[in-house]
Amino acid sequence: MQAFIHRLEQISEQSGRAIAWLTLLLVIITFAVVVLRYLFNTGWIALQESITYLHAFIFMLGAAYTLKHEGHVRVDIFYRNMSPQRQGMVDFFGCLLLLIPVCLFITITSWDYVLTSWSLLEGSQEAGGLPFVYLLKSSMLLMTLLLLTQGLAQLLSAFQRWRYPQLSIEVKQHG
Repeated sequence: MQAFIHRLEQISEQSGRAIAWLTLLLVIITFAVVVLRYLFNTGWIALQESITYLHAFIFMLGAAYTLKHEGHVRVDIFYRNMSPQRQGMVDFFGCLLLLIPVCLFITITSWDYVLTSWSLLEGSQEAGGLPFVYLLKSSMLLMTLLLLTQGLAQLLSAFQRWRYPQLSIEVKQHG
């Protein structure tokens, strides 16, 4: 099971590392927009919209990577003082009752929204804007897929820590 968990986590790791490069691109484009506007008194709507697209992609597609590295806000006043076994139980039920249902809810509620956008090949409403709004909206579904993948890895890992704490200690020592 540990190999399966590792493979699932690699998806989050690799996608997160790839998405991180979009941050550099976002900074470069933002710099270009500022230079064009204030030094040359010009600008392009598509370039400005690309900043919004990149920000959305970074946020949504980087969520699973952030979850993997425990970078989300967490209130752990009680959690940090719990045994690893009890933390595993909390993490298991957190994934099962919060993360997975929220991801499924987002998928279900955004499905028609994304399909409609694809059927129209929806583009920007601004003249000169980007013609790829449907791709932007698709990132919502990709976000939930990546989060569900990482959530499954965490669910299985938490189950191991909760139900088989001795196995978790062995994996840490040999892992």
